[in-house]
Amino acid sequence: MRARTAGALGLVGTAAVWSAPAIAPLTPPVGRAFRIRMRLARHSGVALTFDDGPHREGTPAVLAELERLGVKATFFLIGEQAERFPGLAAEIAAAGHEIAVHGYRHRFLLRRSPRAIERDLDRARVVIEGATDRSPVCYRPPYGVFSLPSLVLVRRQGWQPVLWSRWGCDWRARETPASIARRATADLSAGDVVLLHDADHYSAPGSWRRTVEALPAIVESVLALGEPLVAVTQST
Repeated sequence: MRARTAGALGLVGTAAVWSAPAIAPLTPPVGRAFRIRMRLARHSGVALTFDDGPHREGTPAVLAELERLGVKATFFLIGEQAERFPGLAAEIAAAGHEIAVHGYRHRFLLRRSPRAIERDLDRARVVIEGATDRSPVCYRPPYGVFSLPSLVLVRRQGWQPVLWSRWGCDWRARETPASIARRATADLSAGDVVLLHDADHYSAPGSWRRTVEALPAIVESVLALGEPLVAVTQST
């Protein structure tokens, strides 16, 4: 009985260690403990970041609006989408935006073995570098959830783990452009990293349209702070 109890406690302990970084998006001290970037390094400027692309409609619409607003951003690309739309991935880079990695497939890392994660990261690197002719230095996990092995493997790739400090929850069907902008800029301050999406591959259909409509208000709020809009690594 004691052996079984000890074994069960051991499994619980192993699971806890494996998943310890997972709460970082909701618990900033955990993010700091694991050296996961949630804000810009120099606490100056504000970074707009876009996950889940490229997307046939969403990415061109976001790029056009960013160009109109005169803003550069960081795009965390999904490898399988860059493989489908290499031309769009190349357009992001050609427009001067920062290229980062969001994995090859958009899958929950806590359910993946270290070997599967390693293969995913390797494949993402090959596809994204091939499409953009850029070598990314930042990585954000699908759903913002790291496992402990994934952190080790991401750093082995030479990438900085990055989450966010503000988000618009723009993937949800019930959000409006106004609610996205309001949430993304609530208590906004220098050094914030804002999470948005230029695609609806893994979220509510058409959600990117509301994000595009929210961008002018978000950018206006940043400029009202007297802070520049920067890429994530511009502040490192």
